[in-house]
Amino acid sequence: MFGAAGSVKHGLVRREAIASTREPVDGRAPAAEAPAAPARDVRQSLPRDVRQSLPRDVRQSLPRDVRQSLPRDVRQSPSRDAWLVKHPAEWRQIGIVVLYMGLLFSMYFVPWCRNPLFFGGACYFSFLNTVVIHNHLHAGIFKSRRLNLLWRGLLSFGALYPASANIPSHNLVHHHFDDDGQPDWASPEVVGFRWNLLNLIHFPNVAGPNTFSGVQRWAALAGRDDFRKQYTYENLFAFGVTGALMLFDFWSTLFFIVLPQLYGARCILRINLIQHDGCDTTSEWNHSRNFVGPAFNWIMCNNGYHTIHHNRAGVHWSVLHEAHDREVVPRIDPALEERSMIWYLLRTYVLTVWRPARRDVAAAERAAKTLSLSPREVRRAEAEAASA
Repeated sequence: MFGAAGSVKHGLVRREAIASTREPVDGRAPAAEAPAAPARDVRQSLPRDVRQSLPRDVRQSLPRDVRQSLPRDVRQSPSRDAWLVKHPAEWRQIGIVVLYMGLLFSMYFVPWCRNPLFFGGACYFSFLNTVVIHNHLHAGIFKSRRLNLLWRGLLSFGALYPASANIPSHNLVHHHFDDDGQPDWASPEVVGFRWNLLNLIHFPNVAGPNTFSGVQRWAALAGRDDFRKQYTYENLFAFGVTGALMLFDFWSTLFFIVLPQLYGARCILRINLIQHDGCDTTSEWNHSRNFVGPAFNWIMCNNGYHTIHHNRAGVHWSVLHEAHDREVVPRIDPALEERSMIWYLLRTYVLTVWRPARRDVAAAERAAKTLSLSPREVRRAEAEAASA
């Protein structure tokens, strides 16, 4: 069960050709000359994943009728008119973090707020804070480079780990279920109990050390100076603020700040098990479990649509449901679409004792019409370039 920790010792370091790409700490890909706008007939012949990669100015240069024929998630791009943020939907994520901080500091400073309602809310919003980390490290919320980096510090305090760890661990390794031929650091296979509830409980104890060991090796590679500086700032801010609060009131900080912080950090690790256990990570469309309830996805910023996020990481989270319906539904096993995460957890880890046996979930994909996707190596490089 613990063998995976050793098996990833050298994998990411060997993939130096990809890891040596300049770390986009500010969320901006290296400047490149914009391609000329393709003619209409050429544009229509391009695969969809190529069309999605076209810059905003190229899309805007297309004839109006061609633009209108594109799916909304392809033609939609961050609004230049939005104040402060790249996309108007980002205010939902900002609101989540502000409310979370309000719950933490209400319990810390106001004794009346130290009750199960506030504590439960703080734990839940701590998990949502890690969802915002995930989205922010794929595409920065703010237009300002400096503000994006400062925001990472606040998010790191909320989770008590450096938010930038998501770049190597999630964007580069987990998204492609591979560390240069070695296992994903947070693969479901790192736990192997027959009693499935034990897998859910124990998973962070294995995936967490695997992940941070991998991040340290990746950060040590040449050319990672900017990443190391940002990572150090986030560590200092997260643990510095938490430590200062402990000096002022140790027990209030431990119970009403640290416990919610740790709850969110451990929950986001468990999501890797929940969304991928029993799936076929070698397939293109049946590697992830999706939770498609509309209310769930509103508060989770559409993170329930996990397959399409893996395959089209550049699509903004606010329109993932449209791409999911169009591309994933015709190619996914129905068992990998769940309406409710709560019911799935109860059914899989409480009402069922043993870990479910694997089955061929990719059969639906083989029977469906093929849809072009860039190779995973290309998508990994694009994910690094787009990280904010």
